[in-house]
Amino acid sequence: MAMKVEIISRATIKPASPTPDHLRNFKICLLDELAPPSYVPILLFYSSADFDTIYDCKAMSDKLKKSLSETLVRFYPLCGKLKGNLFVECNDEGALFVETKVNIAAEIAKNPETEMLYKLFPFDPYKVRPDGEKADGEAVITGVQLNVFECGSVGIGVCVSHKVADGATMASFLNAWSATASGSDEKLAPNLDSAVLFPPKGIDIIKQSDIIRNEKIVTRRFEFDGKNLANLKAKIVNGNPTRVEVVTALIWKSAMETARINSGKDMLPASIATHLVNIRERTNPPLPRHALGNLWRLSLAPYLDVKKQVELQELVSLLRKSIRRIDSDYVSKLQGVNGLAKAIEPLQELRQLASGGGVEVYTFSSWARFPLYEINFGWGKPARVCTITVPVRNCVILMGTKSGDGIEAWVTLTEKDMEKFERSQELLQFISTSA
Repeated sequence: MAMKVEIISRATIKPASPTPDHLRNFKICLLDELAPPSYVPILLFYSSADFDTIYDCKAMSDKLKKSLSETLVRFYPLCGKLKGNLFVECNDEGALFVETKVNIAAEIAKNPETEMLYKLFPFDPYKVRPDGEKADGEAVITGVQLNVFECGSVGIGVCVSHKVADGATMASFLNAWSATASGSDEKLAPNLDSAVLFPPKGIDIIKQSDIIRNEKIVTRRFEFDGKNLANLKAKIVNGNPTRVEVVTALIWKSAMETARINSGKDMLPASIATHLVNIRERTNPPLPRHALGNLWRLSLAPYLDVKKQVELQELVSLLRKSIRRIDSDYVSKLQGVNGLAKAIEPLQELRQLASGGGVEVYTFSSWARFPLYEINFGWGKPARVCTITVPVRNCVILMGTKSGDGIEAWVTLTEKDMEKFERSQELLQFISTSA
């Protein structure tokens, strides 16, 4: 059966109390200026079988709207209007809130078809015009869609502008919202000092056309459970690698071997693995976990040797070295007078390394440590948390699993590469059969 999403209502949720005049202009920081002009999408599925009590749609909607309104008082930059690539006009314009009915059961959450998941969001998070406005003319910073499935389960699709939020900010916002909805006494508030720590430079150099190309791509989900991750880590003799490091290395290696097969050559192609590194814990002193903004930088791990094969151990070592370069000394240079030069350094290095052609770039981002499975609005924790297809080739998002000890990899490749990649024998050794 084809999935149909019927819009029941559209509303604008304003903060419960107005933003004071002296907070009306919220400057985005240097790292926000360099963020892509799109949205960060997260989808939360809640099974009706897990509900603590029976909820009707109106009661659920009312609770979400009221708690969102209260939460936006503290997260006021999320309900304003982005002005160019400079600042947020905190005019209490509000967040978009859409309610829908979906004509199928929430079984889609168990083995989601990523193209279908786009319909569960208030808008396409990646269709953004060069001027920073969404393709349909709306320029809201935050959008929410409450989807009620015919089985009574719900899916909450949330998009927040990448110009003010990264994955960690999204996790903080959603946990703060759910805590308010469930009546918690803890009123989590974000730290809003990013522009003080990383002063903006008034630049706008990252365009959507630099990131998204018109090519046939496909996304597949691969799950690694705790047991398989332990077996994978055991293959690495030295260094006690993290879950993220070994999964990244395995996917990178499998992708390189896929590219070699499709090229018809004997040697592995030159490639670069990049990782988005959260710098909140890498500053001196560390930044608050709930600091708002794009507080991440790009690590580069080039593999430029011409060989027939590569060992996982070697790739793990390359990844670890590249990630560890982003330390407190690196962050202090970002905060210095030459902060802009330091911030764009990895982009320049990436262009230089790939300028000769024939070098594949694989981009990894890990959300595995974010407490997304703790988001409880009062009717239980999510049965599944996921994202949607990023329309960019060679892009991988790593997410945690409900059990807490696994990793779910959302891998986007060209159709040609995915056909070979998902048959990689080494990869299949460690994939959970339930994935």
